[in-house]
Amino acid sequence: MAEVTLEIDGREVSAEEGMTILEVAQGMGIDIPTLCHHPALKPYGACRLCIVEIEDRGRAKIVTSCNYPVRDGLAVKTMSDRIVKDRRVLIELLLAQAPEAKVIQDLAHKYNVDKTRFKVTKPEELCVLCGLCVRMCDEVVGASAINFVERGVGREVSVFPEITAEACIGCGACAKVCPTGLITLEDLYGRQVLHAEASLG
Repeated sequence: MAEVTLEIDGREVSAEEGMTILEVAQGMGIDIPTLCHHPALKPYGACRLCIVEIEDRGRAKIVTSCNYPVRDGLAVKTMSDRIVKDRRVLIELLLAQAPEAKVIQDLAHKYNVDKTRFKVTKPEELCVLCGLCVRMCDEVVGASAINFVERGVGREVSVFPEITAEACIGCGACAKVCPTGLITLEDLYGRQVLHAEASLG
């Protein structure tokens, strides 16, 4: 496979064509936050936390690094002032969505976000709608026992009670990838998937 040369945070690096900015940056030891990314799954770009600032062919723009392919001559900034500012807003939104989720609290601490200006509608909520459980169940396990329902502000992760008893194989893959700990292996091994999933969204 062909190689490309790019610059990430002022460092020149060679990478295989087809790799994403996130993959290359992680290989360099650069920490870019993600919630919806997992190496076993197709890039998704939903949480937006992995945004970086790029300059490509003389144009600067913000892109999600998990699904943006590297290319020759690309210049990437992972922690520019603009990126940090935008990530702080995203973290505020996540704090409003799931204020009790430790992973979100840790991100807020790291980026010095002590509160959210957005309305918290479900103070006990843990689901951040990252979609990892849905995609793992569908793409890797092939069971499709979990899915998204509704759109926009009404979007939730849910199960379909009439099919879950047959569809869910109790593998625990959804619990393994859940970043907030909402889905637990204990629930799954007890075959209480419906109970665990009913609290999603």
